[in-house]
Amino acid sequence: MEANLIYPPSPRHERHMPRRRAGLTTTVTIGGERFSLTANGRQDGTLGEVFIQWGKQGQTQAGLLDIYAVTLSVGLQHGVPLLDLVRQGLDLYFVPNGHTDDPQIPRVRSVVDWVARRLAIDWLPYEVRAVEGILTIQECETAATDWLATETVGIPALSSASSR
Repeated sequence: MEANLIYPPSPRHERHMPRRRAGLTTTVTIGGERFSLTANGRQDGTLGEVFIQWGKQGQTQAGLLDIYAVTLSVGLQHGVPLLDLVRQGLDLYFVPNGHTDDPQIPRVRSVVDWVARRLAIDWLPYEVRAVEGILTIQECETAATDWLATETVGIPALSSASSR
């Protein structure tokens, strides 16, 4: 096999992070397990790198989430859009899962599902998230209320009852 098939001749431009950077660290409990997600931004306000901690260093689960975070970070460094990266983790199902203590994302299918949703909520605009169905619980409630109000106007018996 030729080397140029393995290593493309003109790799994408890499965007390195500055020495000092601002970020968000969010902790969450899912199924009794505690996780920490640190997302650092670039100077232009876009997401640049991700770190995820779970359990003790050297444990299998810590290593798996560490390599997932590295993969996300390398993708971002090479210009992969955040939406393309988070789509892969949405609704991925494995334990621990279920209820969380995150008030914006009260239930998830896995820690990867939570990471994908948390990154999208924190770093993508509402319009992009809405198309993908990645909404906070409050945004879901607002959308349902707006839909119900629109539907009520279209049903004569309900619209006359609500005007009383």
